[in-house]
Amino acid sequence: MSKPFNFKQFTVKQDQCAMKIGTDSVILGAWANITKQPFATLDIGAGTGILSLMLAQRSNAEVIDALEIDENAYEQCVENFEASPWRDRLFCYHADLAEFTEEIEDKYDLIICNPPFYSENYKTENTQRDLARFQDAMPFNHLIDSVSKLLIEDGTFCTIIPFKEEDKLITLASAVNLKPNKITHVRGTLNSEIKRSLIEMSFRESDIKINELIIENARHDYTKEYIDLTKEFYLKM
Repeated sequence: MSKPFNFKQFTVKQDQCAMKIGTDSVILGAWANITKQPFATLDIGAGTGILSLMLAQRSNAEVIDALEIDENAYEQCVENFEASPWRDRLFCYHADLAEFTEEIEDKYDLIICNPPFYSENYKTENTQRDLARFQDAMPFNHLIDSVSKLLIEDGTFCTIIPFKEEDKLITLASAVNLKPNKITHVRGTLNSEIKRSLIEMSFRESDIKINELIIENARHDYTKEYIDLTKEFYLKM
């Protein structure tokens, strides 16, 4: 049984979720741009609810919605929301993305998503974990199309994907007029290959700001940039 994950201002239970708390979610939740202080945010594929909880801690957004299709993960997300200091601003919908996009009338200032990654033809015996991890549960084109319909004209979309998928996602997004404004390439260490791409998109045309985030100098010796990014959340930072 997975233990709850304690952050500085909230705790996340994760025993009912196929995808446990990982570095990707924490980086994305801390990195997502809230400079314009969004009124309404949406987390697509919420899992434990960690991204919405991080946004609740970081922002004054009055509407913080999450969307989760898996029943066990949905129930756990609701439980984590209810146990948090921001329960009155957090709400999780139990629905799939197509249904939600079609029925919801609201639009969002900020949409955030840590999507399923693995597009390789590889499956495990754990159906719930496969649903959380495999891209066929939420193909990029389906995600991007829904984001384009749910985002306000001046809104922002933030996601984290494997570096090798970056060009594909940007090409799909361009078909619905979503353009990359900022990209951060994530490396485990200085000499390791780029593993992830953090991408911020909007309907606005701009020069793309590209930078790098290196997580560790050596094992458990975190870089100053990574500590500065995550110290409001991790207990030991």
